[in-house]
Amino acid sequence: MKILFLSNIESIHTIRWVNTLAEKEIEVYLVSQPSPNAECVAKKLNPKIKIFLLKYSGIQGYYLNYMQLRKIFKMIQPDLVNAHYASGYGTLARLARLSPLLLSVWGSDIYLFPQKSVIHKTVIKKNLTHANAIASTSACMAAKVNEIMDKDMECKITPFGVDTFLFKSECDLKLKKEKFVFGIVKTLAPVYGIDTVIKAYGKFLILNEKHKDNTVLDIYGDGRDKKRLIDLTEKLGIKNNVNFKGYIDYELVPKVLNNIDVFCLGSYSESFGVAAVEAMSCKVPVIATDAEGLKEVILDKKTGFIVERGNDSMMSEKMNELYYNNDLRNDFGEESRKRVLDNYDWNNNVEEMIKIYRKLADDFN
Repeated sequence: MKILFLSNIESIHTIRWVNTLAEKEIEVYLVSQPSPNAECVAKKLNPKIKIFLLKYSGIQGYYLNYMQLRKIFKMIQPDLVNAHYASGYGTLARLARLSPLLLSVWGSDIYLFPQKSVIHKTVIKKNLTHANAIASTSACMAAKVNEIMDKDMECKITPFGVDTFLFKSECDLKLKKEKFVFGIVKTLAPVYGIDTVIKAYGKFLILNEKHKDNTVLDIYGDGRDKKRLIDLTEKLGIKNNVNFKGYIDYELVPKVLNNIDVFCLGSYSESFGVAAVEAMSCKVPVIATDAEGLKEVILDKKTGFIVERGNDSMMSEKMNELYYNNDLRNDFGEESRKRVLDNYDWNNNVEEMIKIYRKLADDFN
């Protein structure tokens, strides 16, 4: 089976999808806008994957590359096109008149892009209408698609799960820890509410001043919000307890998670809680906000705690509760792992996507 995979070559999500598809003997043709890091990224890709880089980049590229893409499509003659991101590559796929087309929505393309203006919303509606089928990583995002289209659309739910063999609990690592670690692995951007986590931790330390030397907040990730967040830790007087660890490669995330006792997410918006699923797979209890994607993944009071967005006092209370209750942390961890195995195992998620591919391709043959 031949798939033309239209997506950003630099995205870790793209890399994971195409590599696993290639491992499962799917003939993958990855088409992306040009990237200065393409040569480096290509080393992370399965050598069976054939890469095509388009001529133009940026927003204009979604409008100017359509003729080149059309030529690539005719040359490959794929059984199916899977375009990822409804606003950018969805526009390009529509202009190139690609079919059969499975359009995968990601998050900001559905939650934020259509809100910019009537024109932006019209573009998204055109792209969704052109697609022969729509895939969403979560039920809440599928509901958002229906809201935009103002009618019920059949969206295929294709969770972006985790490799449960790699993301698992490593008891030896946990036993070697010297301090209790609250942690987060996330891009440092305002939408992810990392300031809420920092403020909550600051309040936790006020309640537990005698344990100040026994706990830390480790923040992994980089982004434009970093300076503001560092300044916040200084303002709160907790700079020495908060460690900004910087960006880490995806391969190192499981080890990092195994050094965390409680994972904290302060997001204001999430279409699907990948970071939460990764932590849960490692049996790490999660405290997260009531962003739609997080509520769908985390079972409140069973695999973790759900708190109100922006409510650092509520998050601090849950930090305190989990800090003092080892049995509850263990119970949440066990239930979390079970939920991931039942719903978000990466291998099962990919197999489901391949079934969708084959069904859609067969419908057009």
